[in-house]
Amino acid sequence: MRVLGIDPGLRNLGWGVIEVDGSRLRHIGNGVCHSTGTELANRLLSLHEQLTDVLHKFTPDIAAVEKTFVNKDAVGTLKLGQARGIALLVPAQFGLPIGEYAPNSVKKTVVGVGHADKNQIAHMVKMQLPGVQLAGPDAADALAIAICHAHHQSVNRMKVRA
Repeated sequence: MRVLGIDPGLRNLGWGVIEVDGSRLRHIGNGVCHSTGTELANRLLSLHEQLTDVLHKFTPDIAAVEKTFVNKDAVGTLKLGQARGIALLVPAQFGLPIGEYAPNSVKKTVVGVGHADKNQIAHMVKMQLPGVQLAGPDAADALAIAICHAHHQSVNRMKVRA
């Protein structure tokens, strides 16, 4: 099963694809979609097109997106929410089931603590996906989201069997 993790962002939208075979995880690809243009609509369109290309290229079976929360800047939060909409829309257009995870849940699953920093996340992603070359912190976060989703899917499958 291929899992696509997405770390939404208006400037940089991180993505990572892993393959899950039982308890084994294998890195397939990762990167960052950089929005282009100055107008919000064009930036969102740019992210949509780039993420669509990722799904065409890597053909994931399921997707997971990080949830976002309100921060100090209401305008920035609204723009991030619109980028998150693209992160949800594109996998939905491909008919993929989509999981959503709070940042602390992703960190706790991958690192073991809910308040891990970006360096800790990247380190643990590299430990779980040996040989991975990270395209940047946003891509590392996206791979962590994919790992989190794979873990939760595995736990859910075990519950169904019990």
